[in-house]
This record gives sequence, structure tokens and C-alpha cells, in this order.
Amino acid sequence: MKLLCLSNGHGEDAIALRILQALQAHPVHPKVAALPLVGEGQTYIRHNIPLIGPAKRMPSGGFIYMDGRQLARDLQGGLLKLTWSQIRAIRAWAKEGGSILAVGDIVPLLFAWMSGAPYTFVGTAKSEYYLRDEVGLLPRQDWFERMENWSGSVYLPWERWLMNNPRCKAVFPRDTLTSQVLQKWQIPVFDLGNPMMDGLAPEGVQFYPSDQIPEAEQPLKLLLLPGSRAPEAYENWATILQALDSVMALFRRRKLLGLAAIAPTLDLAPLSQTLIEAGWQPQNSSPDLKFTQANTTLLLSQTAFTDCLDQADFAIAMAGTATEQFVGTGKPAITLPGQGPQFTLAFAAAQTRLLGPSAILVQQPDRVGETIQALLQDPDRLQLISENGRRRMGPAGAAKRIADCLIDRLSQ
Repeated sequence: MKLLCLSNGHGEDAIALRILQALQAHPVHPKVAALPLVGEGQTYIRHNIPLIGPAKRMPSGGFIYMDGRQLARDLQGGLLKLTWSQIRAIRAWAKEGGSILAVGDIVPLLFAWMSGAPYTFVGTAKSEYYLRDEVGLLPRQDWFERMENWSGSVYLPWERWLMNNPRCKAVFPRDTLTSQVLQKWQIPVFDLGNPMMDGLAPEGVQFYPSDQIPEAEQPLKLLLLPGSRAPEAYENWATILQALDSVMALFRRRKLLGLAAIAPTLDLAPLSQTLIEAGWQPQNSSPDLKFTQANTTLLLSQTAFTDCLDQADFAIAMAGTATEQFVGTGKPAITLPGQGPQFTLAFAAAQTRLLGPSAILVQQPDRVGETIQALLQDPDRLQLISENGRRRMGPAGAAKRIADCLIDRLSQ
């Protein structure tokens, strides 16, 4: 059995890798290969998953759908030539037999259909929560937004046609609500959870001696998420520090601990420089960078994301996947719009619809402190947020469940 995985983005690559690793651990494991349609595929390369065709980083970083100027830059950077080369590589691979796993949105799904091979689809980009919740359609501001549900689903008719094709053996939506809606069209849907929540077990890094200090004296722990793409993340960092200032101003009598989860792809130097310019004092610390100001300690870590996720009480976030993962642990994320190309006001608003009450969009950084204060004074709302986040993101273990189903469906 052979399986080719197509994915279109850094987050999609990571989700696909979890499924491929679960497949490799299966007793009837297929021979796997991959082709990242966006980026260079370092996620696959680092884990010895062979690439079957060309992979290249485009100027937009994969966000051409957010800005026409980004598309123009990608076209100048050779997007059409790269796409045609990738299609040819996929078709050549398919002629030798095997199946295709598409992870992401309509682009890998379309490429899988074009291959002529049997295929399956993990839909990471779309959710019915963008349009509705368990009660009904969400209120929208104008007629154009209300038209987003014109076809009865967040997935458009041509996307559903690709999922309903006889060669499509299984579709794995990201949540139960989306699965329920897609089942209306007799699509081979399997509601097995979201692999985004896999691999998040903490590794035991302790940022604060919690077992030695009474709970009442514990610091308020804030996860800071500026995103993973430069230079946008550096601009987001400055905005997040403004938000942190507002928290420090309101919580002068309580210790604060900022846990900045910084992507390994980012350079810590500009982040540190911004802190120093804002009056933060660097401290000797290893392996993480440590800064202090007033009642607050701030750690910058590129190696302990899951422990930051586990120990934080709130997130101040301007990120995509990491924000969703934090919400999935049952805790609230305060989000702030940025200049983009990813985390714009439109993106943040869409993410708020996706995550419901677990993501609180605050348009001004200086309002974040009062938002956190209000949440701490409302235990019923915090309980609602906890239940909502876990329901929308699902339990861990989805990658193995999907891998087991893939083996079963593709063996028929």
C-alpha cells in the first residue's frame, strides 16, 4: 500500500505529519511520501518523509487569498511554474498505484482529484462554526456576509462534489458540527476529531515552583502568541506588549508571569530589543530568555510550547493554530487584530466565530487588562469557555483514529 500526502501550509504540514506517523506505527503501515504545495516541506524532511516533487517558499507564505498583492508577488516568484510541476509529479506518482491523502482546503483536495487516484481528505481550513453554532446561524453584519450560507454549508457545492466523488473514500472534518452538516449530502464523513490537539502533552518544564507556593499566591500566567511568520510576528509582538502593559497596570498587587511561546523560525534578537526599548530588564537565564519589569517576569521560549500551553491561565494571542490549540485546552484567548498579512481584523473576527466564546476579540491593546479582570470575576463564563473550547476542538488522539480509518477504507 502506498500513500501520498498533499498539504498546503505550515500548520497543515504539522497535522499531516501526525497522521503519517500514526500510519507508520500501524501494523499494516503503507509506504508514505509527501508533497507540500506551500513552503519547502521542512516538517516532512526533518522526519524523513520523502518528497516526490518540487517544493518552494513563495513570497506570500501561503496567504495569497487574503491579499491580491500577495498573489501578484507569488506569480512573479514562479507560482504557475511550480504548480504545474507539482501537478505533473502527482500524476506521475499516481500512475504507479496508491492513494492520496489531502490535508488542508480545496487546493490539495482538487489536486488529489486531478491525480486520478483514490483519495481521502482532512479538512482543516473550514468549519460550520464560521457560519453557525449548535443553536443556529450566527448574526452577520450585512447581506454579503449573510450570503456565505447560500449553499447550506461552509463547504461550497464544488467542494462537496469533490468530496462526494466515487474516488473519495473518506472525509475527516475538523469538528462534529461540520460532520453533521456534510452528512446531508451522503459524503463519506467520519467524525474522528481534530489532529491539531494531538502531541500537546506537557514535557515537565516548570516555569514557576507551583508545588511550593499556595494557590492564592500563584502568579497570573499569560501565554503570549505573536505568530510564527516574520516580519509580521515582530510587529505583533509590539502590540502584545502594549496589551501586557494594560494587564500590569490593573494587577499591580499580583505577580504576573508572561510565557512567550516563540516559533523556532523566528529570531529572538528583535523581540528582545523591543523589550529593552520598552523598559524591560534582561536577566541571566537558560535556555529561555528572561526579562523583568515591576511585578512581572517574562520568559521567551522556543522549546517548551506544550508546557507554556499547559501552565498558562489566559492567552494574549495573534496567531492561528496555536490560539486554537490553547482554546482546545479549555482556557480563554484574548485576541488582537494586526496589520497582516495573516492576523488582520478580518482574520481575527473569523477566528472568533470559529472558536465562539473562548476567543475574545479586543480591538485596542489597552483594553486587554480589563477584559481579563472581568473574566476572573465571572466563574460561570469561565466554565462556559472551558466546555466550549473542548467541544469545538475535540479530544486528543484524532491522528491515530484517522490513521486506523484510512487503513480500513483504503484496503477495501
